[in-house]
Amino acid sequence: MDHEMPRPDPHVLIFPFPVQGHVSCMLKLAELLCLAGLHVTFLNSDYIHRRLLRYTDVFSRFTPYKGFNFETIFDGLPADHPRSGDRVTDIFDSIEAVIKPQFREMLISGRLSDSRPPVTCIIADGIMCSFTTDVARELGIQILSFRTVSASCFWAFFCMPKLIHACELPFKGEDDDLDRSLSSVTGMESFLRLRDLPSFCRETNLAHRGLQLVMSETQKATRADGLILNTFEDLEESALTHIRKHIPKLYTIGPLHANLKARITKTDSSQFRRSSNSLWEEDRSCMAWLDDQSPRSVLYVSFGSMTVLTKDELIEFWYGIVNSGKPFLWVIRPNSVVGECQVPTTLLTGTKERGYMVGWAPQEEVLAHPAVGGFLTHSGWNSTLESIVVGVPMICWPYYADQQVNSRLVGEVWKLGLDMKDTCDRVIVEKMIKDLMEVRRDGFVQSVSQMAKLARKSVSEGGSSYDNLDRLVEDIKSMSHV
Repeated sequence: MDHEMPRPDPHVLIFPFPVQGHVSCMLKLAELLCLAGLHVTFLNSDYIHRRLLRYTDVFSRFTPYKGFNFETIFDGLPADHPRSGDRVTDIFDSIEAVIKPQFREMLISGRLSDSRPPVTCIIADGIMCSFTTDVARELGIQILSFRTVSASCFWAFFCMPKLIHACELPFKGEDDDLDRSLSSVTGMESFLRLRDLPSFCRETNLAHRGLQLVMSETQKATRADGLILNTFEDLEESALTHIRKHIPKLYTIGPLHANLKARITKTDSSQFRRSSNSLWEEDRSCMAWLDDQSPRSVLYVSFGSMTVLTKDELIEFWYGIVNSGKPFLWVIRPNSVVGECQVPTTLLTGTKERGYMVGWAPQEEVLAHPAVGGFLTHSGWNSTLESIVVGVPMICWPYYADQQVNSRLVGEVWKLGLDMKDTCDRVIVEKMIKDLMEVRRDGFVQSVSQMAKLARKSVSEGGSSYDNLDRLVEDIKSMSHV
């Protein structure tokens, strides 16, 4: 009589694209899966892992999870490479030549299952969907794609072949109208303009590497066994409906940071230690400064982990912020401004009177502080969700990639703030701040407070993201290594 071989315990390998925003949210996913009792291996680049060890207490944070392990992989770049701004594309150059062979060998060698069950599921960053899916298929391992962008942005990426077929892309150069409407992204025809597409869509050459890469990797999401998105149903219902027509097995489990907080609150949270996921040292002195400010009076300014400003842009922002008269907390990341910058005395005086500047801040805590009344942001998806959850309206100045789409959603669709893309002028910056925090303050606060309630509901027991996470865990448990 034949006996069915017992299935191994589920073991998930999580592999993020090696930059701050991707690593941060996928670490939260890893912790959620650990809370569900799964074995989890988190695969970092050596460079990212060294920075996590230097600036966080991440090992202590994951100590309670006996089934959790870190592994590392070489990203192929020298230690002094900035891995930000326009240099981030160098990571993609090393993926095929350096990272893919290591990834494959790691799985074949059994290194990941020396003292653990074999890997039964890979959750790979969707921007690396192609080679990770190739390896998973070769080895008979189930793979899920995790995209760190909004559902709406993913859908816009997915529709790029249609945009090209309809001659809405490529960009036609300086004579093209950035405000022309686009009709080939189904469900977004009423608000999406050429200006709102990712920055690499402003290339006149369809062979542009960024355009081809994102288009290709997004299309290949259909090859994976499912798609995970850090969003919630009430926020992006339309885009999710269209995505499901192409990728039926879709898990919306966001906002991830709120979902994680809700799950930990349900457990014996005394055993869990909090730690940031930051690749820079957080300056917590800003929290004491916020304690001395009036409720909803402070503008928080941060352009994330990748944005690089020119000297002129820095000065224009600085004048606009100081001239607004609002107290401000401004994060200026190390090496985030090109070259040396002589700051006018008037700006330094205005900063000393009303402002506080740090190299990096504990952003989730800052946004949740009652003194914060507005957020001048690059519109990264993590930052957007963090602002929504605590009900802080936004001024959006997108830098690249998905951020142009996000800023349009915030300003035009969800009415949670103002879209300031393609503008860096001190007069406009000042006006936008006053509009957000004075003239139109009540309307924005009402809109974002309503969305915050929906976000929190989604991660509460019985909410869509709560239930979808449970479904994801059960589906992972049903997967077995072939």
